[in-house]
Amino acid sequence: MTSQASAPLIKRPNTVAVGTIVWLGSEVMFFAGLFAIYFTLRSMSPELWEAETSLLNFPFSLTNTIILVLSSFTCQFGVFAAERMQPYGTGWKPTQWGMVEWFFLTFVMGAIFVAGQVWEYASLVSEGISIDSNSYGSAFYLTTGFHGLHVTGGLIAFLLVIGRVFAVKNFGHKEATSAIVVSYYWHFVDVVWIGLFLVIYVLK
Repeated sequence: MTSQASAPLIKRPNTVAVGTIVWLGSEVMFFAGLFAIYFTLRSMSPELWEAETSLLNFPFSLTNTIILVLSSFTCQFGVFAAERMQPYGTGWKPTQWGMVEWFFLTFVMGAIFVAGQVWEYASLVSEGISIDSNSYGSAFYLTTGFHGLHVTGGLIAFLLVIGRVFAVKNFGHKEATSAIVVSYYWHFVDVVWIGLFLVIYVLK
């Protein structure tokens, strides 16, 4: 009787998750460059910054920030549902929600944040602060604008993940992985915004 030695089982990391993390690393460098631009321009024109930042609506921006930060929690609840392979809710209570319900709520909160940012832009333009008005306007709209584009990209990703759930017959590991990597991205844009909020609205 011959026995064949079994090869050791090697658990490799998910390539999609690893690829997403590596890509987010490049995004960190991108936003680091934007922060560097902002700090450099601010150091060159402290009087201009003092005058222009007085026009910022801090309570409104704080409320918008809280909405975005809370959306990270709703996103994570959606991930928890995906990990237990529950794409849909089993009842109307939040404790019974599935990934689709939590992700849709996250999408709504993110859309509110983007709409609030657009409203803030309109208000600042009416006050005379535009992207080509001065160095402050350029720094403000570049940093917050690129972040807003990233949030919009996250909203599209949520719609794609939700649509994929409805497109497949059985919710499986691939769909759960898609939900998880989108959550990585969403948490990333939330953390970046916290940094931007502190720099632009708090440390004026």
